[in-house]
Amino acid sequence: MAQENFNDLHAFIWVAREGSFTKAAARLGVSQSALSQTLRNLEKRLGIRLLSRTTRSVSTTYAGERLYSKLAPLFEDVRQELENLSELRDKPTGFIRISATEHAVDYILWPKVQAFMLQYPDITIELNADNRLIDLVGERFDAGVRLGEMLAKDMIALPIGPEMEGAIVASPEYLAKHGTPKHPKELMQHRCINWRLPTSGGLMVWEFEKDGEVCNIRPNGTLILNTTISALQAAKSGMGICYTLSDLISEQLAEGSLVQILKDWCQPFPGYYLYYPSRHQRSQAFSLFIEAMRYNPKTKT
Repeated sequence: MAQENFNDLHAFIWVAREGSFTKAAARLGVSQSALSQTLRNLEKRLGIRLLSRTTRSVSTTYAGERLYSKLAPLFEDVRQELENLSELRDKPTGFIRISATEHAVDYILWPKVQAFMLQYPDITIELNADNRLIDLVGERFDAGVRLGEMLAKDMIALPIGPEMEGAIVASPEYLAKHGTPKHPKELMQHRCINWRLPTSGGLMVWEFEKDGEVCNIRPNGTLILNTTISALQAAKSGMGICYTLSDLISEQLAEGSLVQILKDWCQPFPGYYLYYPSRHQRSQAFSLFIEAMRYNPKTKT
């Protein structure tokens, strides 16, 4: 088979994977029209339709899905082997894709990644901020970063940050007007700012524990959000009581725009972990990345 045919197949894999000519063209560094023509020529040469096209989306046909499922792992093996050759060079090279929540990127990953990239300038890192629990293999990520309690059992995981702690906050104005809850159950008589979970789509349960007593609350409220920044802004505006993370509110507590309540009911829980499939072939670049991200409880880094 001629070399250009391999290029055609590589282009097909990216279109099938992304479900979009626009996204695939951006990945490959070509124009959308050129990529579309490449795929038409491939289908003509093979004599079979591989893609179903509409004005809004692209999906694989039965034949296309069959071809993709066979070829994608082979091309991934080739990419991995080429990347492994970097071990023979003086400077490690490679491309690492990481899926993480926005909070993990900003507060845990970025300081570590910044230092890592200064040490290994030839390794490319992509940090994709997404609060969903994603399919690492299906979406072609090398690893993900999520809270320890959210990890699947078949994943290899290592801690990259300390334990975390929830925090219940409200504005001084709200508490002056509606009173300060002394027990989590009293939250049911207050306006609370609910959080839409990116995984199940349901509303988050607020979990509390003190002296062996466990209290889980599904709070009432007419405001539902799914970003931390907007939830804190709403709380500062007096819209209700907010559940957040303790490391996000130091500035607001210092300036007095928010007040923390029920602090003795908020217990630490497992922090962020870097996780990846057990069958993942670790390149030199990925192995170096893992060690750089690993949390050291002695130095708290």
